[in-house]
Amino acid sequence: MWVEALDLVLQRLKKSNLDFGKIAAISGSGQQHGSVFWKNGSEAILSTLDPKKPLLDQFGNAFSINESPIWMDSSTTEQCKDIEKAVGGPMELSKLTGSRAHERFTGPQIRRMYQTKPEVYDSTERISLVSSFMASLLIGSYASIDHTDGAGMNLMDIKQRAWSKNALEATAPGLEAKLGTLAPAHSVAGLISPYFVERYKFDKDCLIVHWSGDNPNSLAGLTLNTPGDLAISLGTSDTVFGITAEHNPSLEGHVFPNPVDTSGYMVMLCYKNGSLTREDIRNRCAEKSWEVFNKLLQQTPPLNGGKLGFYYKEHEILPPLPVGFHRYTLDGFKGDSVEGLKEREVSEFDPPSEVRALIEGQLLSMRAHAERFGMPSPPKRIIATGGASANTTILSSIASIFGSNVYTVQRPDSASLGAALRAAHGWLCNRKGSFLPIWFMYRDKLEKSSLNCKLAVTAGDQELVAKYALLMKKRVEIENSLVQKLGRL
Repeated sequence: MWVEALDLVLQRLKKSNLDFGKIAAISGSGQQHGSVFWKNGSEAILSTLDPKKPLLDQFGNAFSINESPIWMDSSTTEQCKDIEKAVGGPMELSKLTGSRAHERFTGPQIRRMYQTKPEVYDSTERISLVSSFMASLLIGSYASIDHTDGAGMNLMDIKQRAWSKNALEATAPGLEAKLGTLAPAHSVAGLISPYFVERYKFDKDCLIVHWSGDNPNSLAGLTLNTPGDLAISLGTSDTVFGITAEHNPSLEGHVFPNPVDTSGYMVMLCYKNGSLTREDIRNRCAEKSWEVFNKLLQQTPPLNGGKLGFYYKEHEILPPLPVGFHRYTLDGFKGDSVEGLKEREVSEFDPPSEVRALIEGQLLSMRAHAERFGMPSPPKRIIATGGASANTTILSSIASIFGSNVYTVQRPDSASLGAALRAAHGWLCNRKGSFLPIWFMYRDKLEKSSLNCKLAVTAGDQELVAKYALLMKKRVEIENSLVQKLGRL
């Protein structure tokens, strides 16, 4: 599917009369954690592509398994436990790799493949991430995994930025040879393959800069370079991320090398139940209409009269809870105290309360986990991106709950914009012969460009922010009890 997608993109660009010869560099964004298993001998296919044929017709026999494990897979709980145990526990793995073991991470996925389909593992000569897979297609040989996306595998020593022998041995035998080398995200993977030069008339000197994951590319696309800023991406999965100079290990959240700064880190919280769960509630409660959904949200008061909801259409990452919806009412909650208030579980809310419980619940969870992870509170500013960032009603709730101004970018597709910026950054570093901070490219020009953020909603009333802090405290108590009772610890 991804091979065919590249064919389609290039064919459409060709029909638009784009002059491919003007393109100096290409980079890209791939969904994080997904993996591609190349069959023994496949690099020969990559290096001998026929420019008269589309890519799709030439890779039929290139993969040892045709279905790529992706980030929505949660079948590897046992493998996560194995890997954590082998390195000394979840916190030791977090210290080593930037995250405890997570079901969607590539290391546990590889271990499961090795254990359940050993013939697939044995017939594999290279394992790529989605990002390095696409870069491989473009250079006509195996591209390295970059440091930033490599940190989403539970396999890389995050401080050394090299494969961890302990993590590799805990995952599968002979793994390092199948992974290849790691590379900085700003470095050049290679020149574009002759296939694309002949078929689409690219310049033969067009650089392919290492691709990276979608969240790291979003960080680049949002020009997030100030500690204290927080980005909230409202997409299929919701993410909260920022930057830091230090790696402080934690049992929740993730630390990756910053894709555009060789010395710093990006920190991230990830929630699996994002837009698909919002759409599910919209379809059930708001006549499948965002307009009706927004009206229901606006007609209910902030704090929702003490109604709290936990909505997990998919197995949740943070907190680690299974599929299920849980609704509670705090009888007598006025916003001044939660002392002595007992939650009462109920089976359903009326539609307006359900909509507000969903949105407030998602955002209160983000704030609680962000504070626990050591992210700034309140943030200096919040930059919202992703599909739902176009919804001003949801942005108003973010401002009220976090107590911070909310900005939006002129282009909501920050991951692809970030990939384009990183292509230019990689080209610049290559030309200079050394690393340069990415802000060299747009210093003193940001306000005049489409990269500039615009204020969407001002910070919420501080009294209301304080009331939300009390509601958040109660929500965390309920969440902890749910994790004790149901969680995948």
